[in-house]
Amino acid sequence: MSKLGWIIAGVLVVGSGALLWQVMRPAPSQTGHSMTPPDMSGIAEGAPIVEVKLPDNLASLAQIGERAFNAKCAVCHGANAAGREGKGPPLVHKIYEPNHHSDMAFVMAAKNGVRSHHWRFGNMPPVDGATDADVKAITAYVRALQKENGVF
Repeated sequence: MSKLGWIIAGVLVVGSGALLWQVMRPAPSQTGHSMTPPDMSGIAEGAPIVEVKLPDNLASLAQIGERAFNAKCAVCHGANAAGREGKGPPLVHKIYEPNHHSDMAFVMAAKNGVRSHHWRFGNMPPVDGATDADVKAITAYVRALQKENGVF
């Protein structure tokens, strides 16, 4: 067999071994968090979905965001972003951690709306009158709440 033949055979053997190893290894454990929404069957219509601990202090941008959130978002996402059963999901939830939903995802959601993909509340419409600056402040508020509640 030629040198090239041995190289090709070696690559095939190593590749086959790697494929077999991937197929045969046990599934990773489900430690960490889940992107599965919580069971909400016992929650009354309009009630908060999660319990939210408030930070002692908010940075000035987050304070602005709190006011904008209350004016534009709380009707669906609830007081302190705890969600509202039958209305909208909690933003203080692992689903919305920065590694899964970036700050820009919040801006795009407010600007364009979002097709429902994690929750059963239906599609989110664009937020009328919310500027990018408003949403950046709202995101600072939501991130402060998330941090206080161990979301990230």
